Amino acid sequence: MPPQPRLMSLRCKSQSTATRPRRNAFTLVELLVVIAIIGILVGLLLPAVQAAREAARRMSCSNNMKQMILAVHNYESATKRLPPAWTRPAMTGDGWSTQARILPYVENVALASAIDFSAGYGAARITVDGESIKVSSFRVPVYLCPSDVNDFERNDDDGNPYHYPLSYGYNAGPWFVFNPNTNETGPGSFVAGRVSRFRDVLDGLSNTLGFGEVKARTPYYRDVEIEGTIPTPLEPTEICGLGGSFKTDTGHTEWVDGRVHQSGFTTTFSPNRKVICEVSGREFDVDFTNIREGKDTTALTQAAVTSRSYHQGGVNVTMMDGSVRFITDSINLELWRNLSTRAGGETVTVPE
Repeated sequence: MPPQPRLMSLRCKSQSTATRPRRNAFTLVELLVVIAIIGILVGLLLPAVQAAREAARRMSCSNNMKQMILAVHNYESATKRLPPAWTRPAMTGDGWSTQARILPYVENVALASAIDFSAGYGAARITVDGESIKVSSFRVPVYLCPSDVNDFERNDDDGNPYHYPLSYGYNAGPWFVFNPNTNETGPGSFVAGRVSRFRDVLDGLSNTLGFGEVKARTPYYRDVEIEGTIPTPLEPTEICGLGGSFKTDTGHTEWVDGRVHQSGFTTTFSPNRKVICEVSGREFDVDFTNIREGKDTTALTQAAVTSRSYHQGGVNVTMMDGSVRFITDSINLELWRNLSTRAGGETVTVPE
């Protein structure tokens, strides 16, 4: 009789073990299904996230341009004239840009104070964090589009920081920029070597381009020095035949330099139009300047410096009245050129 209670205890223990719930786990197939679902969701969401980021960058870009054109208005209010595109320095050196002139009005007073506009930009320096650096190598955030992939300094031959790029150029007109024989200037909003005013914008401030997007480190031909008037090119293929000294990646890399291939644009071709030339077996999307301003006493500065952007479908521009617009690549070329003349007398309707 005494062993019976023990057998009952063992039976109870066995029954308790048998009824204990089993622990469940994911099978390999289930895990793969979950991973696949997550991958599909990421694939669906990623374009939306990228689109939202690009929209934010484009808005930031337009805000930069808004600050620039308002700075022009403040400059004009203070000086009663518009900032020149380029001026020949009284002393040795290269002429300063429109962007350099408006520095005090884009919250860069200290940088502007380091500039002597009667001298060239090559020797101008500023002290930053106890270190003396070239003014030309200083990064001015408001002059750079967040989408520009070439937001980094350009070094000199010794590897020292020398220049910093920009993403916004002044409107220099359709093609002709400057005649050193007569000091005649082009029909753009900002002109070389001469004082101009808002009253000179006879086509109306709301119908005339101020600034437009450009791409930093643009390849370009320069200084072929063809004498006389070159007919305005009708097709990009004509640019390759004009020739000149070819630079692979230094266009729009000098925000201090007032020459059109560095801080301006022209409307020879519509926004983002490809100007493809083959050089040493490689294809480049190029700009062209017959002669840089101040580099010759007879040849005319005529230039095809296209407005380009990393934003899909067009470029941000400012009008001289202070507004900012997005111009699509499909804009009619004649209209685009008419918008770049300050006193052409054209009747234009600015695209919304």
